[in-house]
Amino acid sequence: MQIILKEDIIGLGYKNDIVEVKPGYGRNFLIPTGKAVLATPSAKKVLAENLRQQAQKLERQKAAAQEKAKAFEGVALEIATKVSTTGVAYGSVGAAQVVEALKALGIEVDRKIVTMKEAKKLGDYEAVVHFHKEVEVKVPVKVIAENAEELAAEKAAKKAQKEEKPAEEAAEAVEETVEQAEQPVEEAPAEEAAAE
Repeated sequence: MQIILKEDIIGLGYKNDIVEVKPGYGRNFLIPTGKAVLATPSAKKVLAENLRQQAQKLERQKAAAQEKAKAFEGVALEIATKVSTTGVAYGSVGAAQVVEALKALGIEVDRKIVTMKEAKKLGDYEAVVHFHKEVEVKVPVKVIAENAEELAAEKAAKKAQKEEKPAEEAAEAVEETVEQAEQPVEEAPAEEAAAE
């Protein structure tokens, strides 16, 4: 089913785009909520005329979006999160945390225009800020451990325990061998020897 979007919907398209959607999604959600209209031939003609008339306005919007995008030049985010000893995050880092980190840098962004694959492990990721149909900014995001010192201490303690255990086990094995060697060998009873 083809529809004409009346507003930007991240992941689907931008205002005035003609997109293909599943019939149920279009009829039951997009059209009743006013987010889209059915893409009939007459609706397409009206859209073309509107776009022709609004060309200058659209250029101004694009220029404004490019101005906003300039604020993101050289921006790289580091987001600290609590992680387990295996490097897996408790929870995940997503668009909401990116918006908070940008806010801390003094850059105000609406949560709805930011997309990011949720980060569940430490490492490098990428958030995309969708300002305009033709203006998208990719922001590098590095997820780091908030409790790095604790994790390092925990790993060191576990490593030390693992090294101690084999030494203890070897000492116990030596003691058992010495005890067995010190015990006198019991002679078999004469009756059993005779039976053989």
